[in-house]
Amino acid sequence: MVDILLVLLGFFILTWSFARQERELDVQMPTAKESKEARRSVGEVIINVKADGSLVMNRRPMTPEELLSTLSRVSGLYPDQAVVLRGDQRVDYGHIVETLDICRRANIWNVAFATSAPDASQ
Repeated sequence: MVDILLVLLGFFILTWSFARQERELDVQMPTAKESKEARRSVGEVIINVKADGSLVMNRRPMTPEELLSTLSRVSGLYPDQAVVLRGDQRVDYGHIVETLDICRRANIWNVAFATSAPDASQ
């Protein structure tokens, strides 16, 4: 029991520190006029889909199989776990759909899409 608690504590500490400043530099999100700076929450899961379709969850590169396995474990522990999906503006839409499908297969239904605010100079 203590081992499980330590694993959970470690998970939350790691995801909290990564999610607070999640800025995958290789991901240029599309802009939206109504975009706001989102408040990050403890244990938040952020999935970046890069322009080439590669996946990064909380700064850790993953294969689709690794992402499915990780999300399945997370949803087993936290059935209402939220996921923030940050897709590069140049990514093929098919990669976004594949990532959503992985979330569904892992029983993750609370998925939000991240955008960035347009530059004031535009």
